[in-house]
Amino acid sequence: MLQAIEPKVLIFAPISEPKDYSILHMEITPTLKDYDYHLPEAFIAKFPLKKRDASKLLHYENGKIQHFHFWDLPAILPANTHLVFNDTKVIPARLHFRKSTGAAIELFLLTPLRPSTLIPQSMQSHGPVVWECMVGNLKRWKEGEEIECVIPVNQKNVLLRAKLLSKDTKEVEFRWEPAELTFASIVEASGEVPLPPYLNRKANDTDKLRYQTVYSKTQGAVAAPTAGLHFTENTLSEIKKRKITLHYLTLHVGAGTFLPIKHQNILDHPMHREQMVFSKENIANLCSTKGNIVAVGTTSLRSLESLYWYGVKLISGTNTEFHVDKLEPYTGNEKNISKEKSFEAILSHLESTNQTYLIGTTEIFIFPGYRFRVCNGLVTNFHQPCSTLILLIAAFTHQQWREIYEEALNKEYRFLSYGDSSLLWNNKRYQ
Repeated sequence: MLQAIEPKVLIFAPISEPKDYSILHMEITPTLKDYDYHLPEAFIAKFPLKKRDASKLLHYENGKIQHFHFWDLPAILPANTHLVFNDTKVIPARLHFRKSTGAAIELFLLTPLRPSTLIPQSMQSHGPVVWECMVGNLKRWKEGEEIECVIPVNQKNVLLRAKLLSKDTKEVEFRWEPAELTFASIVEASGEVPLPPYLNRKANDTDKLRYQTVYSKTQGAVAAPTAGLHFTENTLSEIKKRKITLHYLTLHVGAGTFLPIKHQNILDHPMHREQMVFSKENIANLCSTKGNIVAVGTTSLRSLESLYWYGVKLISGTNTEFHVDKLEPYTGNEKNISKEKSFEAILSHLESTNQTYLIGTTEIFIFPGYRFRVCNGLVTNFHQPCSTLILLIAAFTHQQWREIYEEALNKEYRFLSYGDSSLLWNNKRYQ
């Protein structure tokens, strides 16, 4: 048996949160030491299996654990299930430059700032773009200094320039010639797949294909929604034959997903901000679903739960901004609003504002004590010790995560992004 853990990185987005934690409606505040476990290096999957769906699959329901392979998933899922996928596409976010002095500068794209803060729009830009970046060898790069490299795009050489606008905020401006090319085409040609740091190796040609889901569509993630890496076209075809409904949303996974928690009081952890995109059709379909809603990956789950809280905002009349703060679910404001009512409020808002897409951001922090409003099933890998994702799994399994992970370790599951998978149920599923 295998466990999958999702990577750790860094976090940069601004945080909005209540500082007076006494206003939060929580029976207990989890402490970090309760979510640690020993993960031997040998259990971390450094490379993907030859076949995506050959990975192991741990099935957990009502305290019972069973072991399968991922190709068994279509047969395990009950017929009245709605699978929700994150169709974000990983961009090769690592860009390499070398100064005339020979100093190497590595840029890791994090968040677009100008001319748009929306990732899809920035990727399709034909003009200069400004991104917040992680900067390798920052001390060797002066503020205002421009560096450049020549890259082949469509059998032509393109000059890509990068200028450091601010050392404090790590704002970098990118320009290229010829300007008729999109930033997406530049990044695709010059960037490197942003593998998680715990893999401890450089990306290779295989990673370009395998660190990407087969249904990826919308460019913008700097980390893969790894639960989806196990799906093949054949698996999806078998799932459809069983009349299981497939839904797609977009959450652009940010580097903050890898950030380890460093505070014993987990409330002090700064949650990262990620962009989400729902279509009006998405929301209408979810509104009318009856039966199991199974999120494929923690990113899909966080998106769906965030969508619920946005509907609560609209119903309460607080504001219409689609942003969910880190601790918003714990303030006791929902007054037992059903997911149907929440989603209906969102649809009504989209109708009244003549919108076909809903774009927002979330910092939602899910940990034990959270009550899930939308999802009762989760397909996910096994996650790192002391991570926000372990806390999410602990909440979803009613604190049974340790038994699940011990079983996976005993059965020699492979862990982290290229590791094995699990199907977890939050409560008794619909038969």
